[in-house]
Amino acid sequence: MTTTRREFLGQSARFGAAGLAAFTLGASASEDSTNGPWKIGIYTRPWDRYDYRVALDAIAEAGYSYAGLMTTQSDTRLVISQQTTPEQALEVAEECQQRNLKVPSVYGGGIPVSESLEAGIAGMRRLIDNCDIVKAENLLMGGIGNEDLYEAYYKSIAETCDYAAEKGIGISVKPHGGLNATGPQCRKTVEETVGHDNFRIWYDPGNIYFYSDGELDPVDDAATVDGLVVGMCVKDYIHPRNVAVTPGDGMVDFAKVFARLKQGGFTQGALVIECLEPGDEAHLLAEAKRAREFVEALVAT
Repeated sequence: MTTTRREFLGQSARFGAAGLAAFTLGASASEDSTNGPWKIGIYTRPWDRYDYRVALDAIAEAGYSYAGLMTTQSDTRLVISQQTTPEQALEVAEECQQRNLKVPSVYGGGIPVSESLEAGIAGMRRLIDNCDIVKAENLLMGGIGNEDLYEAYYKSIAETCDYAAEKGIGISVKPHGGLNATGPQCRKTVEETVGHDNFRIWYDPGNIYFYSDGELDPVDDAATVDGLVVGMCVKDYIHPRNVAVTPGDGMVDFAKVFARLKQGGFTQGALVIECLEPGDEAHLLAEAKRAREFVEALVAT
């Protein structure tokens, strides 16, 4: 039975936050076995000049079953953020469902730790609740470059790892510059700073090149994250400092990176393309199809 937005909000009002979480924590749709243990998807980022629905239309048309929610044309520049209301998150969930798209990853931006630790924790909980509504499997965090806020940022994550786990949502950090620009930095953050089994690494080979100005090869860096990777932003790089590249067209040797990550224990999970060569809607659609075929060929080998 399909529940309308009005019915959902009525139930939420009657049962409160706990009811909202329980209602949205339904059984996930059956897995797409076309690519074995791999969930090949693409983020909304390449279409972020448009409304997120344009991105979802193109993602479905390009043959994907998985859509990562990231940037879009909105006040926050994100599809889902800690400022997103439950009503707005439900609307996103319905739009994904209408296109038969599942959500392996949400990038929700930052949390307000500059206000206080308590505000940071509250922001994390709102992000997790919104991920629950859209039935996302993982909340991707970008990390923080401000050393003064580092402790509060990761304390906010540590304090909400159990809350996310109760909803079946993992939390991850990716190489994203600053204090989490490399595999070793991400490993330290995961193992020493947070130290919770529900906080892991979402690898990003393009960012390894980008934040090292093309000097650190992700094939070498990938050897430093053994046992911690649960997903991957499939992102390429062209020097100097360009990640707006369709995977396979740049410097990243994806076959070697993927092999090294598999050697380290990453043998199943989400592979979500983050960037494409820019262009109009027709060009992005063609590039999205080409990127999907590239990743499908990668996992087939």
